[in-house]
Amino acid sequence: MAVMSFFSDVERDLVVDARTELAQGVVALDLVAHNGRDLPAWTPGSHVDVVLAPGTERQYSLCGNEDDRSRWRIAVLREDAGRGGSLALHDDVRVGQRLRVRGPRNHFGFTAAAGTAYRFVAGGIGITPLRAMVLRAHAAGAEWTLDYAGRSRATMAFAGELATAYPERVRLHPADEGRRLDLDALLGEPQPGTEVYACGPARLVDAVEQRMAGWPATALHVERFTAKEFGEPVWPGPFEVELALTGATVTVEPGESVLEAALAAGAVVLSSCRVGTCGTCETPVLEGDVEHRDSVLTLAEQADSAVMMVCVSRSAGPRLVLDL
Repeated sequence: MAVMSFFSDVERDLVVDARTELAQGVVALDLVAHNGRDLPAWTPGSHVDVVLAPGTERQYSLCGNEDDRSRWRIAVLREDAGRGGSLALHDDVRVGQRLRVRGPRNHFGFTAAAGTAYRFVAGGIGITPLRAMVLRAHAAGAEWTLDYAGRSRATMAFAGELATAYPERVRLHPADEGRRLDLDALLGEPQPGTEVYACGPARLVDAVEQRMAGWPATALHVERFTAKEFGEPVWPGPFEVELALTGATVTVEPGESVLEAALAAGAVVLSSCRVGTCGTCETPVLEGDVEHRDSVLTLAEQADSAVMMVCVSRSAGPRLVLDL
């Protein structure tokens, strides 16, 4: 099913208007324009890049109400063993402070369709993009359920709010209460007319994919916070990439990314995560076969090969032509 998504590379300075402790280790930041104007529209599944410092960016899903154009809300999980971005947002950011934000972008788009049922599966902070989808599905009158797993209720953002608002549709699975999420019962058999949206830790998303091996490929939609693991490239040697806009041709060596080679040649390419999870470096492919090694595109999109994530994906042959 086609979904409507918004893609923007615009950067803007936004003001932290509110700071809310959503759960243990999870803080919400409400971001508004300094002049009080409405912010750009977004759709469920969208994320923004928060630019903390030059070369230090983090992606966060928009988890507020899409109809409220006055603010964007992000929820940040504190990761003490992370790379420092979440700690900075937890410990250093206060109400009234400005943050540099890019976006919104959406590679996890959702549009509720009549006659389609939805199964939302969230793990931990993976609830953030799904919350907006739940609100959209309910407003559209669609048939839907949410199964939400976490370590404990205290750590599960929006758990109380969603379970109270939709008691017949929301099932919570706190591990410390022994309420295990039974994916075999939920997804073990294909369900015609049903689409599944899943987001959370890699082990959860991998398990959902495994349970849905017999479903139509278009039924599953996932967003990953960590990159998939891949083996050696199918084309292990160097390959050429023609940059159609600049007229230059670069050689990408083993161990070098297309992004690195293009930047070294003077091409302008936006990038952020550099591990294939955010979609910022998406680039149109004009010619050549691509080995997709990202965690963003669907299987159908990868098969089409109209675009590639140049931070991780590579050529499957000796040459590519990219719209750079």
